[in-house]
Amino acid sequence: MTILRSSPASPFGRKVKIAAHELGLIDRLTIVMADTADPSDSLRAQNPLGKIPVLVFDDGATLFDSRVILEWLDLEAGGGRILPNEPAARFATLRLQALADGVTDAAILIVYESRYRAETERSAAWVAYQQAKIDRTLAHLEAAPPALDAAVDVGAIALAAALGYLDLRFAGAWRATCPRLVVWLDAFAARVPSFETTRFRG
Repeated sequence: MTILRSSPASPFGRKVKIAAHELGLIDRLTIVMADTADPSDSLRAQNPLGKIPVLVFDDGATLFDSRVILEWLDLEAGGGRILPNEPAARFATLRLQALADGVTDAAILIVYESRYRAETERSAAWVAYQQAKIDRTLAHLEAAPPALDAAVDVGAIALAAALGYLDLRFAGAWRATCPRLVVWLDAFAARVPSFETTRFRG
């Protein structure tokens, strides 16, 4: 059985779980908790970067990060399911995934600034720099959100996970300025039950 190292609140781990559900592969994964802050966790041997998610195969081989894992899942499901084969569609969804993952990365860095730095060491300028990335990207996507009936592909999955993480860590403040993205996320959640079942409530 292939092991997925992740944590319940990880937005990148959530991407993998949603994709696995949508591709009918979730039953082939055993989810094992990982603690990125624990030097003794075997995660650091499985991924030298010490980041999640990581797939660990029966022979000890590993795959990371979420984008690589999603590509592997797509191939395991026959290919062309969440990563289109047609070039224009493929690069459109990869572009959306890059934007969404960038939002998630910036949000995590803001969270880490308060979680891992003493209050006297925190940089308001650094937080503002990361927040500006989020604000610009959300404004870009709000101006032209994905179609409500678009395919559930890597871009859509990544965007849903990113917005879900903003809901989790920042009380959904993005919703006040992005009504079209709110509608899109509601439609995604209605079409993709695993978006709800993978939600972290801790």
